[in-house]
Amino acid sequence: MKHQASYGSWPSPIKPCDLAGACLGIQSPRIVDGTLFWLESRPAENGRCVVCSASGDAVPSGFSVRNRVHEYGGGAWTFMKGNLFFCNDSDRSIWRCRPKGPPEIFIRSDGARYADLEPDPTRNRLICIREDGALSAVISADVLNRTEKVLFSGADFYSSPRVSPDGKSLAWIEWNHPDMPWDSTVLCRADLDAAGNPGPAVRLAGGEKESVVQPQWSPDGRLYFVSDRTGWWNLYRAGAAGDEPVASMDAEFAQPLWQFGMSNYAFVSDKYLAAAFTRDGLWALALVDTRTMKMRVCDLPFTSYDHVRAGNGLVVFLAGSPREPGALVSMNAQSGQWTVVKRTTDIGINPDSLSEPEPVAFPSAGGRTAYGLFYPPRNESFEGPSGEKPPLIVTVHGGPTAAVSPAFSLKTQFWTTRGIAVLDVNYAGSTGYGRVFREALYGQWGIADVDDCCAGAKYLAGRGLVDPDRMVISGGSAGGFTALSTLAFRSVFSAGIIRYGISDCSAMARDSHKFEAHYLDRLIAPYPARRDVYEARSPLFHAEGISRPVIFFQGLEDRVVPPEQTFAMYEALAARGVPAAYVAFEGEQHGFRKEENILRMVESELYFLSRIFNYHSADAPAPVKIANLSAD
Repeated sequence: MKHQASYGSWPSPIKPCDLAGACLGIQSPRIVDGTLFWLESRPAENGRCVVCSASGDAVPSGFSVRNRVHEYGGGAWTFMKGNLFFCNDSDRSIWRCRPKGPPEIFIRSDGARYADLEPDPTRNRLICIREDGALSAVISADVLNRTEKVLFSGADFYSSPRVSPDGKSLAWIEWNHPDMPWDSTVLCRADLDAAGNPGPAVRLAGGEKESVVQPQWSPDGRLYFVSDRTGWWNLYRAGAAGDEPVASMDAEFAQPLWQFGMSNYAFVSDKYLAAAFTRDGLWALALVDTRTMKMRVCDLPFTSYDHVRAGNGLVVFLAGSPREPGALVSMNAQSGQWTVVKRTTDIGINPDSLSEPEPVAFPSAGGRTAYGLFYPPRNESFEGPSGEKPPLIVTVHGGPTAAVSPAFSLKTQFWTTRGIAVLDVNYAGSTGYGRVFREALYGQWGIADVDDCCAGAKYLAGRGLVDPDRMVISGGSAGGFTALSTLAFRSVFSAGIIRYGISDCSAMARDSHKFEAHYLDRLIAPYPARRDVYEARSPLFHAEGISRPVIFFQGLEDRVVPPEQTFAMYEALAARGVPAAYVAFEGEQHGFRKEENILRMVESELYFLSRIFNYHSADAPAPVKIANLSAD
């Protein structure tokens, strides 16, 4: 028999420390000479990123395998001839680990940053992207003499250099301001001579209003890529007579190119490839016969797939489901048998306490339909009092060109097991629903996304599933901007949780790093010509519209959202008597990696909500100072 207790006060099997240190970040798996390696991010080691395998770490302590090209990094390591090459976070240099002996510097940074390391074993060199200030280039780095050579430059951005199996061709992606890589990119190819010198670049695909991503060479030397020329990111291969569709459907076989090294498909052999795709917010994995183009969806219990790689007859990928934490999975391509190699967390939760998502579609402004995943409160031992409705947290994903995941989220279950409902919103601009939905946010950021988040909350309240007087909006980065905008320009939500959120759009347009320097030109308007629109959309200039409590979290080394923005927003609210809290973290950038900081953030959120909604938290979290709110 369940005990009755106020929503939000239920004792939970998930503790704040579980979110802080128990969850690993796993990405970038690959099979090298029969051994499976992956990149692991460890909050318990201050967010250190380590290349590892079942045999242990491939890099010693003191090194963190990470780069910050485009600020979001990716593609930070590779193997060639038994040697591990990796970007080291602290000095930006490329290092080499031999099978025996300590790491040694391969290419010293001298201020440049490197990404997308690609082996060219025929010539014993690496090919990669170098970003040096405002200049980007595709370069080669010779292993013997450790010298760099520019292969291609002139475009504002480069990504995904890929060497053909015979070493005779190089393919890559490039694009220029003001485009983002999900707006317009170009796929190029060049012949390489015996010394590795490239011939003229040939444009193969892409251009205005076409985003081409993830070029890969098949084992038999054919070039594949993903393009959204039909309005959906579908799979193609280049041919002498033109491009051939490999998998054509109203679904997405790629994600927005925020990071280097992304891989949604991989070649099992020259006859088959494995590909992950998303449709209606859910992911699937399929095997595609490259001779007949027939596709067979794999019978697997997952709803989320990412980082697909293959080798030795195996397909490896990251996967998750509503009931299972994210995991690194290996599948036999022939038999379909699969096994979990490593989970992101070993925390076990009774299935009777798991909240499973309900996909929801709801009407929004202008006749638009928006989407989301609704998680009702659930706990094996507790239920809410009769007649009481649970509080709701609406979570706004970042990007805003991104999407919510249908996979298990420990943070979501953290709230639902305490009696708080969660709605993850895929608002206008989110990926996974085609180019038209993605572009629905152009010129409308701060309007359409706000409308969709408010519409989702009111939709659930209208169904009687949540308490309309206890609805919170929470977001980080671009999601933080949307959350702040709903508080400034709407009256739907009772409070806000903001993590490194944008509050001054003009400041972001002026001060943003190179990758996003013109991102807002399409999302809002050209800057500075339409400075008036930026000020009209910026919550900082409309702080008088915010009368509900807000808590802010900010990394003091954040270059994407400078801490001055967040502190100015906090001061504006506190000066007007609005309950507000500001929690800053030394040594953190755009997102928090250190265990103690994640723990502090989670406990502060718990404390904040318990004070705002006046319930007793079973966790007794450490208090945080909330201006204009009397102490307990």
